[in-house]
Amino acid sequence: MITATQIRGARAMIGMSIEELAAATGLPVETVTALENGEFAGEPHALFDVRSTLEAHGIIFLSSGNQDEGGPGIRLRARTVSDDGIRPENLNAANDD
Repeated sequence: MITATQIRGARAMIGMSIEELAAATGLPVETVTALENGEFAGEPHALFDVRSTLEAHGIIFLSSGNQDEGGPGIRLRARTVSDDGIRPENLNAANDD
């Protein structure tokens, strides 16, 4: 089970708006907002859809037993070798985003 705080934090960590998360999961914005407010009653698949979508975007959910101290949390999945970005010698105005 993930918490409302983990959902909000995960979405913020990857820079995803509520509207973008709702679109990615196929859920109404109101449902995602309710989940982020801790209102888990309703559609049983909604929490699963949100978790799956955030995990697909690189989020790892940590339960309270995963760490020596602290409660539930989140982290980003380690980058792969192919995700090195643009090498400094290849930077130019055309790829300056």
